[in-house]
Amino acid sequence: MRILLVDDEAIVCTRLKPALEKEGYLVETFTDSVKARNRLEEQRFDIVVTDIKMAGVDGLELLKFVNGRWPDTRVIIISGYATVDVTRTAFQAGVCDVIAKPFKISQLKELINRLASEIRESNQ
Repeated sequence: MRILLVDDEAIVCTRLKPALEKEGYLVETFTDSVKARNRLEEQRFDIVVTDIKMAGVDGLELLKFVNGRWPDTRVIIISGYATVDVTRTAFQAGVCDVIAKPFKISQLKELINRLASEIRESNQ
């Protein structure tokens, strides 16, 4: 399973990448959302985890791009700005889930493991 992690806070990428790799996932991280979008033009990922508020391409734009280019890819938004309006907009745009910052790594791992199981089942 390939995961793309996008967050403009480097510490988020630094902490999450090894935790997800320990679970057996191949993880690429980006702190620059424009570079992440460029990577998504050339490579399909099973799961994308993205912050919502970022310079360049925000998380909702990234979500819409992924849904258009790779409709089977699951997207999770992590945000310190997870208001009701933001969450509603994200779900209307097709996000799998929204996790409010700060969150426990175990919470994200549990969600990713569940999505990975769903993906494996749908590929059989």
